[in-house]
Amino acid sequence: MADVDVTEIPQDNTQGSARQKTLLLGRIIGLASEEDYRPSSASITDRADHRQRKQLSQYQANLESIFALALSYTPSDVTGVELDPDWRYQFFQMAEQIHNRKMQDLWARILASEVVNPGNFSLRTLAVLLQLTFREAQIFEKALGMSVKINNEIRFKLLSSYRINGGVKQYFRKHTQTNFGLSQFGLPYSSILTLVDAGILHKSEFETGLLSSNERIQLTLCNATLTLKPKNQHLLFTYYRFTTVGDELCQLIQAKSDNEFITAVKTILAKDFMVNS
Repeated sequence: MADVDVTEIPQDNTQGSARQKTLLLGRIIGLASEEDYRPSSASITDRADHRQRKQLSQYQANLESIFALALSYTPSDVTGVELDPDWRYQFFQMAEQIHNRKMQDLWARILASEVVNPGNFSLRTLAVLLQLTFREAQIFEKALGMSVKINNEIRFKLLSSYRINGGVKQYFRKHTQTNFGLSQFGLPYSSILTLVDAGILHKSEFETGLLSSNERIQLTLCNATLTLKPKNQHLLFTYYRFTTVGDELCQLIQAKSDNEFITAVKTILAKDFMVNS
């Protein structure tokens, strides 16, 4: 076993050739010389032990980072509770594998939340979150920023369109369905499928019932509220629904509002709704 030439490894991990990137992986799994350790003179058992120590050290560092963040989110003026031992064990088993700082922040907020009010995050949700990449989390954040709560509902819906269902007007329209153009604002169908595959969104679209033209409808987004009044009795929304896991994760993600999207939605709705904001 030859030592890896660490002089080829760039100091800036964002730079370097494919070979240098591969050499960096060698360092991660313990195949690069470090201080008094030389893989070329170590047995395969010694190399395995060295790699395991490095991995355990990284796992410990991950947990300590998450714990420190959780402490910063835990209030001192609220009564806490003892965590369920099985939940706690599974949490730490999964959390130690989280390396990305922003993902560690999500896990920290889960821990702090459970100490204050247990039962909000199931082990199934933790398992999904463990598999969630940072890119998928960004897509989720984008989707949540475009989602709404209708009236007093507690669950978010990702509205995709509205349509006319019945009545005379549908015969005078070339298209009875009006899309909100999610793809134009950074959420193409491929991103929808990514969230479906991650277990965050249901694959099929759902529909609301017909919207009463005698009642006002309130759509609540991140930092905007739209009040609508249908111009006729034959309108309904189509939407993507978050799974149970998705609903739990919605409590964690700090969605960012897209003002251009909100403006576009208001313009689109104005054709068939009276819109106030």
